[in-house]
Order: sequence, then structure tokens, then C-alpha cells
Amino acid sequence: VQLQASGGGLVQAGGSLRLSCGASGRAFSRYSMGWFRQAPGKEREFVTAINWNGGVTKYLDSVKGRFTISRENAKNTVYLQMNSLKPEDTAVYYCAAAENGNYYGYAMDYWGKGTQVTVSS
Repeated sequence: VQLQASGGGLVQAGGSLRLSCGASGRAFSRYSMGWFRQAPGKEREFVTAINWNGGVTKYLDSVKGRFTISRENAKNTVYLQMNSLKPEDTAVYYCAAAENGNYYGYAMDYWGKGTQVTVSS
């Protein structure tokens, strides 16, 4: 499975960005999908995840109410809508997939290369 994230960029605090992650292969609809981020000098952290059918989502506390994860299985794509962005959201954002459709965690099976999100104050 290959994952390709896009949609990152530079935005002012309070602004919005929408990240997309496209996946290859026919099994996308069975995977759980997640977004993680890594800021300079910090460890990678879990941001959000969605189960195989979109019925369950999980969020990092600091992004609840601002970020929304969604998926379109027909398009093999998962999205991350980020609103009310803060400078502390600045990081490289990675999408990841797990073959266990209900898994949420760091032991994802497949990782994309990441897209940079920079929020200026």
C-alpha cells in the first residue's frame, strides 16, 4: 500500500487547511486510517484516526473541535480538515493505515511521506 499526503502549506493562525491522503490498492475500505504529526525536535504524535467505515473517530485532545477526519472509500482517500489553526500545530503531518480496520495507535502498517503544515502567528 502506498500513501500520498497532500494539502499542506503556510497559513496564518486562525486559518484552515485540508489535508488529503490517497491510497493505492483495493483494500483501502478495510483499513483504519490515521494522521500523525511531528514537530521539529519532538517525537511523532497521534492526531486523529478513523475506523474502516467511518463510524468511529479518535482525536488528540488539543485538536478536538478544530480538526475533523473523514474518508471516502470510493476514492481511496482520507481527509483532515483543520480549522482554527495555531502555531503549535506546525509540524510535518503523516497519514498512515492499519490492516486492522478498528486499530488506533502508533503501530500502523503503512506510512506516507508527510506534508508540511506551518502556522504563522
